[in-house]
Amino acid sequence: LETLLKGLLHLQKYKFFSIVFSGNGPSGICLSYLLSGYTPYFKRHSLHPHPILQRKLEEAPEISVLDQDLEYLSEGLEGRSHSPVALLFDTLQRPDTDFGGTEESVLTWWHEPDRAIPHLVLGRNAPGGAWHSIEGSMVTLSKGEWMGLPDLPFKEWLQQKRRGLRNNRATAEDIAQYYQHYVMKKGLQKNFRCGTVVTSVRKVSAESISNHTQKDLQEDGDPLWNSNEKSTEVFQVDGFFKTMEGDKESFSIYAENVVLATGTYDNPTWLGVKGENLSYVHHQLSALEEAVKSNSVGIMSDPVLIVGAGLTAADAILFAHHCNIPVIHVFRRRVTDPGLIFNQLPKMMYPEYHKVHQMMKEQTAACAGPYEHYISLPEHHVLSFGKDKKCIFQDKNGCQKAYKISMALVLTGSNPNLSFLPNDGVGLAVDSGQPVNPKRNPIDVDPFTYECTQEKGLYALGPLAGDNFVRFVQGGALAVASSLLKKANKNPP
Repeated sequence: LETLLKGLLHLQKYKFFSIVFSGNGPSGICLSYLLSGYTPYFKRHSLHPHPILQRKLEEAPEISVLDQDLEYLSEGLEGRSHSPVALLFDTLQRPDTDFGGTEESVLTWWHEPDRAIPHLVLGRNAPGGAWHSIEGSMVTLSKGEWMGLPDLPFKEWLQQKRRGLRNNRATAEDIAQYYQHYVMKKGLQKNFRCGTVVTSVRKVSAESISNHTQKDLQEDGDPLWNSNEKSTEVFQVDGFFKTMEGDKESFSIYAENVVLATGTYDNPTWLGVKGENLSYVHHQLSALEEAVKSNSVGIMSDPVLIVGAGLTAADAILFAHHCNIPVIHVFRRRVTDPGLIFNQLPKMMYPEYHKVHQMMKEQTAACAGPYEHYISLPEHHVLSFGKDKKCIFQDKNGCQKAYKISMALVLTGSNPNLSFLPNDGVGLAVDSGQPVNPKRNPIDVDPFTYECTQEKGLYALGPLAGDNFVRFVQGGALAVASSLLKKANKNPP
């Protein structure tokens, strides 16, 4: 508590930072680590399985990876991400992981405090972001070791807790704890302000901040902004934090650069059908957990409707199945659709998701299968929710059906909440006429710096920039850190 209070006082006292991040999940934590003077070098005498990359790394082993040409290093790499720098950083940390190898990282980390850049990481939750909002027993899609951050392998941390990985995967609770531990272990907590909500990020003229205010804003005598940059505009970041008494205290800070790392957990997608705002219709899995805890749904209640065919919907089905709660499962795609996530997952590694896929195939309303308390309605969509808890569906032929349900969970994905940006950040996306969407329309960034093409000084990381897995968001952090170090002239020659 004392640390948090000191942190809040610090936030009021110092109002200028070189960089402010909005979001404190894995991308924000990784970037804070890289901006705190932790510097990656190629580990001498280590051998990377990619011979061309090995040759490039041997060309300048005394120069940090942060200071090298990331485009040159990442050229020719292939893998499960569209981002060249994400592939580069991932293969440096886990050289042959996609081929089942366990080669050690070819990076060694040096702490060079004189290269640190003052920054502030703002987030609603404790460090780890949305991982604190996910049901703790849920198992990750990615392998456990892929959830780790630089220079503290997740597996090692888990072994210290005398625990192993279940089927090579980890629970959400473990991951949330690991991220908090990482921030403490690496001494990053002084940069983090938790319980803060950003309400506005906008550019203001540097002259509009009076000279008098500028003197007050300076921290430790650092110039307010780089004089050689001749910065005429800075970002004003407004928001509030919750005090111990539960009051809201507002703040206003200025920054030369702002990094958006808010993820996409905030705004669940709505179907846009009649009755969707009724109290029994929910858009988050946690609503089912609450209903089970309070005994408002159970084995004898009307079925729970689950809408969607992604992994969150599958998690809800597994949870309901475990609690013997009857389920009606509605989704628009065919069960054989190659775009369905279940058709892309290896059966051996994901047995529980494979089981859900089997249920979706074998237990349709048309033919009863071996699974009790579950009905699958492929190629159906919801037409309306009634006040009497009757839900009407329509199939691909236009036939309608009505079912009485106890509650509905619409789990069809989520969108980022960018309401703190002008026009909700619409102009920043690849298609600048449409809202930002992590899968279909991410923020348009330079692939080697992650700076927004439409707004200099603004950076986007993680799902906002189209990187949806923890192992790949870290490459974005490397790109941003490299760019910011160049701007701050903290790159050695």
